[in-house]
Amino acid sequence: MPLFQLISRARKRMSVRTLIAAAFGISILMSPAAWSVETAALSIEASTSVNTPSKLQRLSNRASELAMEAMGLLGIEYKYGGNTPETGLDCSGFVHYIFAEAWGKILPRTSRELSQEGEHVDKKHLQAGDLVFFNTLKRKFSHVGIYLGDNKFIHAPSSGNVVRIESMDVSYWKKRFNGGRRISAVDQ
Repeated sequence: MPLFQLISRARKRMSVRTLIAAAFGISILMSPAAWSVETAALSIEASTSVNTPSKLQRLSNRASELAMEAMGLLGIEYKYGGNTPETGLDCSGFVHYIFAEAWGKILPRTSRELSQEGEHVDKKHLQAGDLVFFNTLKRKFSHVGIYLGDNKFIHAPSSGNVVRIESMDVSYWKKRFNGGRRISAVDQ
């Protein structure tokens, strides 16, 4: 059973902490005030206090929702024009699917159109959940992925490949980077 289906089923029965540990085989460190999960590509912190979360915590939680939804699709096959995990996803179909599932937000379907959404973000200010764009077809904004933090992003790369996490420090991606965009969780 694909990971995204396991996560979808488990979400209904498990706490987020249990779900993360089960899905990604990682340990969870507990403290009285917070819990944290560390992986090579992602760091998530969530408050366990009963206080109302701050605006920063809410934004962080929203970005974490995107990252977790995206990581649930690791290993899904690439398919040009693909829109669903069951049939395969291309890069923009992957982004479109993640935002719709995690936030209920419907984004444009092509990487070029996505490059016009939200607000521009400099590379040094990228945050988890931001869109990152690359020139992979000799034209700007021909490829898109979702930034995870620590200069890593998740994407549906190309035919014959699967959804995976890569480093933006790799020379191939570094020289093809076109920019970042931040999509707000709610329409403004």
